[in-house]
Amino acid sequence: MSFNIRRTRDLLQSFEFKTLFIEELNWSKAAAIRPEKIPVMQDGAEIIFTCTQIAQVAGVVIYEVAVPDAEQMPGEALRKSLQREITKIHREHLLIFVNQSRSESLWYWVKRDGVKQYARTHYYYKSQPGDLMLSKLSTMTVDLSLFEAGRNPTVTEIANRLKRALDIEPVTRKFYTDFKEQHGKFLQLIQGISDERDRRWYASVLLNRLMFIYFLQRKTFIDKGKIEYLQDRLTESKKRGPDRYYSEFLTALFFEGFAKPADQRSPAVNAMLGEIVYLNGGLFLPHSIERKYAGLIVVPDAAFDNLLKLFSSYSWNLDDTPGGKDDEINPDVLGYIFEKYINQKAFGAYYTAPEITEYLCRQTIESLILYRINTPPGMIPTAGIKSYKFSSVDELLSKLDVSLCQQLLFEVLPKLSLLDPACGSGAFLVAAMKTLINIYTAIVGKVEVQFAHNLSLGKWFSDAKSHPSLQYYIKKRIITDNLFGVDIMEEATEIAKLRLFLSLVTSVNKVEDLEPLPNIDFNILPGNSLVGLLRVDEAKADRQLGLWGKSYHQVLEEKNRLIKTYRDASTYSNTLQALRDEIQAARQTAMDNLNEVLLDDFKALGIKYEQATWDTTNNTEGKPAKRNLTPADIAALHPFHWGYDFNMVMNERGGFDAIITNPPWEIFKPQAKEFFAEHSTLVTKNKMTIKDFETEQTKLLQNAEIRAAWLAYQSRFPFQSLFFRAAKQYENQISVVNGKKAGTDINFYKLFVEQCYNLLKPGGECGIVVPSGI
Repeated sequence: MSFNIRRTRDLLQSFEFKTLFIEELNWSKAAAIRPEKIPVMQDGAEIIFTCTQIAQVAGVVIYEVAVPDAEQMPGEALRKSLQREITKIHREHLLIFVNQSRSESLWYWVKRDGVKQYARTHYYYKSQPGDLMLSKLSTMTVDLSLFEAGRNPTVTEIANRLKRALDIEPVTRKFYTDFKEQHGKFLQLIQGISDERDRRWYASVLLNRLMFIYFLQRKTFIDKGKIEYLQDRLTESKKRGPDRYYSEFLTALFFEGFAKPADQRSPAVNAMLGEIVYLNGGLFLPHSIERKYAGLIVVPDAAFDNLLKLFSSYSWNLDDTPGGKDDEINPDVLGYIFEKYINQKAFGAYYTAPEITEYLCRQTIESLILYRINTPPGMIPTAGIKSYKFSSVDELLSKLDVSLCQQLLFEVLPKLSLLDPACGSGAFLVAAMKTLINIYTAIVGKVEVQFAHNLSLGKWFSDAKSHPSLQYYIKKRIITDNLFGVDIMEEATEIAKLRLFLSLVTSVNKVEDLEPLPNIDFNILPGNSLVGLLRVDEAKADRQLGLWGKSYHQVLEEKNRLIKTYRDASTYSNTLQALRDEIQAARQTAMDNLNEVLLDDFKALGIKYEQATWDTTNNTEGKPAKRNLTPADIAALHPFHWGYDFNMVMNERGGFDAIITNPPWEIFKPQAKEFFAEHSTLVTKNKMTIKDFETEQTKLLQNAEIRAAWLAYQSRFPFQSLFFRAAKQYENQISVVNGKKAGTDINFYKLFVEQCYNLLKPGGECGIVVPSGI
């Protein structure tokens, strides 16, 4: 049976789910016509759900569930309770929760693995284009071949269709396993980078770029729609000679094809590359590792043979177009892979399920918007100014007027500053963007239909529509105006930017509609979110920066000007790389000076460096040797100076409007896992395992090389711990209960909770994943 995308999209967007399943997905009419009233208990109260069977095949039933609370979707506990009751009637089923205004739906399916159950939730809002949901629906289509030769499909066959549509775990797990294996092989083939950490990092840089390009080619955005562009060019490169693919083709593709408009590339490069769209963005400027090892890096063809073979064994759909294949890779799946991969390397990092990121972002951002729009309690509105009291953003969007649209478009939305201080590979940043897109989409639709005649709104809409893709324009605005991220792992911040770039490209259907990617190098930055100056004392800074012959205020003004020029650069110029280099050099100089200011703060707290030692007499660890702290000790912490990097937010706006994050939960102390991750060469050479190290540490420390590395690693903790216990910004870390200290361990999540409070402006909102025992 053919899948009519246009008709299916129309029915999906109009929330005609019954017609959708019966007429387009080839399901049968439901046996039960009347709605069923199903009671569910919550906190001693009975809640009645109205459940209507809208379609069925082979005993697998689709239910549409009216949300009892009009507009608010029921929580997971309620959904699970209802699912249990429905299971008593029909074991295999799908629940589609729909709000009263029929503008929001939640598709709820439960995966069974033995006695364990895993809920899968999929949201669809009326304003969404529906590409991702169309992909799922195509898999739910019942093929007429199942009824051939007088047979009927079995419940297992139909249930498996729901599983393939709604459970992405099989592809993510398999791709992650394959990706991890190929990453290791790819890493070993890279030559010319002496430092193993740099080599591992550069392997990820190349993989990030190649996966981004692979998505583009599958979307037919490269060289007149060649969907095997990378593979074809590898074949051509081999005909010219061995091992030229990286040195000749890929370097030209990265640093000229995507980094320069066609008229600024050489004729030879254009002939070799074909038609390549100019994309700009930091992704295709030379990486710091490429510059550090310029002329030395060699990657043989064999590395790309293996990698492209892996990629070609999966279906890559950037816009989630319907395919219904078990081997489909889309940006959401790739985000999951990135999170899993990062977690294997980063101590204290955890994958956050999409339903959590989406829920936290929606609750936090919508609460913030309501706070900005609603009239404060007890305030008497000025004459001529409307008073608002909305209970939800859905209600607000359903009652948009000219004044509300103006407030949201010109005051509230562009000025929202949203931060993830432990951003990892960008899961919360992407979810925050999706939350804002839904709000923007509703406003734009209202302006287009009813308020385009208004002078200011009409001009905004006209400017927005002048861009090839309205959704691309809105996403680009959100990414540059609203999103900020920091992470201790520089590699993670690069992946976060890549995910945002991918989400941008999903917005367009023609290569001609692609605009240059934004320059967001200075929105998402590496650094230690817990150590650094929140707001910089200008007098202290001037004593350090006086060597430049300029004040700290002048330094900030110059930095802001340079970054604005860099962000606004929409076309390539030969100075773009030089401009970024100038900003980074100025930033490094500022970091060095501000580290001196921070060093003074450490000294004022009486903190000393405690060097771990080895007692040769007793062949065991000795008493730490105390000494004065040095600038190098502070620099080794990779401080993030909020008052410098995000000075516009911290100094001029008073802090961030919203912080949404899932910080590490580990206790701050030496851990074998982290030590092993940092010294993988040492570990491999000595054939150690974590279990060996934990059980036979004393024996292993007899090895001078292992001992030196372990003592250096241990020495990083005591002076940081003293800072976390003594610094004013962390004054609430230790509780006192009945005169006694409680919870004296320094835990990352506690530090992040207090740091989030420090970084928020008055009236700001924070959505954070922490243990319930907090």
